[in-house]
Amino acid sequence: MLASLKRNWSYLAITGVIAFFMLIPFDWFLGQYTTLMIFIGIYTIVTVGLCLLMGYTGQVSLGQAAFFGMGAYISAILSKTYGVNPWLAMLIAAIMTGAFAYIIGYPIFRLKGNYLAMATLGLGLIMWILFTELSQFTGGPDGMSGIPSLSIGGFVFDSSFRCYFLVWLFCLVVLLISQNIVRSRTGRALRAIHGSEAASESIGINVNQFKVKILTLSAVYASLAGSLFVHYLRFVSPQPFDFLASVKLVVMAVIGGLASVWGAIFGAGATRVLSDELLLRFGQWDIVVYGLILVLVMIFMPEGLFVKLKELYERFRFRYRRREAQP
Repeated sequence: MLASLKRNWSYLAITGVIAFFMLIPFDWFLGQYTTLMIFIGIYTIVTVGLCLLMGYTGQVSLGQAAFFGMGAYISAILSKTYGVNPWLAMLIAAIMTGAFAYIIGYPIFRLKGNYLAMATLGLGLIMWILFTELSQFTGGPDGMSGIPSLSIGGFVFDSSFRCYFLVWLFCLVVLLISQNIVRSRTGRALRAIHGSEAASESIGINVNQFKVKILTLSAVYASLAGSLFVHYLRFVSPQPFDFLASVKLVVMAVIGGLASVWGAIFGAGATRVLSDELLLRFGQWDIVVYGLILVLVMIFMPEGLFVKLKELYERFRFRYRRREAQP
């Protein structure tokens, strides 16, 4: 029993963290704090997909906001303009976004290194321009309002309090699925690809197929997060999906730890708190601050904040045990 718990500690940790967020006294999160926690949950879902793509597979992506925006806009257009049930609109958005990622995955992964980064950056910019210019569908720079809320029967998720639990339930499912992938044969194949694509191919791993599948999965995660985003706010505009949004997502993944699935919570939380509480005073210079944060984290904590905290905990526990063992 004890051995089983040690093997599955990550699952227990993820479940415990999410359960804590969902069961804490309700008066702790009122007003802006409830909204902050909802955004942390939404961005955690996107960041987990980015960690799988960058941290485990080793593929640079600077255009994840494109998939985030696709999910948001497809879900918003279907549910508001065409009267599609919001849940069905979320499903269609995820399928369309995943299919788009799968189609572009094969040609885009012919590129490597800086060329791949530039290609994903270009993809993000193209999608942002489409969100802005296709005003007859998207509402243009002014955006779309009046997007219907999600509901189950007569229970409508029309308040921050209700959306809080819905978002974190989705977050829990995504984290558990991702952790299961990482601990499976697929996860070992992804780490092998990260280490050396040539060596991976030599032992029979279909490198291109694995890379495209992970890109597709990360796009589906981003699409689900985008749908939750617009059905919570009931409004969507191009601004949350611009170049800065892609940079923020990379910063979230790096801070939490690129090779850490549930470190995404720490990365999303730290970045959202910085964005909402501290970086507003920098105005248009916030992109420079995010760049500096990214550089500093990569220099001093290359494995991420969560991994660093875990190392400090292990070091403290080792010292405590050694002190206890001394006569």
